[in-house]
Amino acid sequence: MPLIKPESSIQNRRGDWIQTSSGIQFWPLDPCVQEVNVEDIAHSLALLCRFNGHCRRFYSVAEHCVHVASLLPPSLQRIALLHDASEAYIADIPMPIKGSLIGYKEIEHRLMQVIGERFGFLWPMPKEVKEADSILLATEKLALMGAQPAPWHPLPPPLDKKIIKGWPPKKAEKKFLDTFYKLGTTTLKCGR
Repeated sequence: MPLIKPESSIQNRRGDWIQTSSGIQFWPLDPCVQEVNVEDIAHSLALLCRFNGHCRRFYSVAEHCVHVASLLPPSLQRIALLHDASEAYIADIPMPIKGSLIGYKEIEHRLMQVIGERFGFLWPMPKEVKEADSILLATEKLALMGAQPAPWHPLPPPLDKKIIKGWPPKKAEKKFLDTFYKLGTTTLKCGR
């Protein structure tokens, strides 16, 4: 059942809202811990293609997150799995553009702080998660991108490119949620 907000509280929110896949109203510019829902995150990230869709086959942000989490010890797996969770609410913006969008980094940072509060981790992400994310990027480059027209920024050595499967969205969503629940549920109930 969707979370229903009293009309007076809706009027006090900053920006406008989006409707999530579970029917929740969510204000990306004014996120609230109780409105963050892991099922919404998993569903959205499973349908979002990495590289703004500019790869040789479909590869979801959800699959990327599952692989990043698999590279780290259990103590860092939850934050690694959720390191791109804000993209469920504000999309996956390519890195060359992200830094030029005025206010985007602040919106993303605020969302990730709220998501961290919801799921029991502190933001910003630890350097180990950034390193694992870079290793995955190098692996994805090898597995998913054709010949590069110019060198990319320096990346660490890639893993075996065969780990990149290109799961269909339903499978990526399930794997994301299975990984999340395997890690334990340090979450608030979503007003349900």
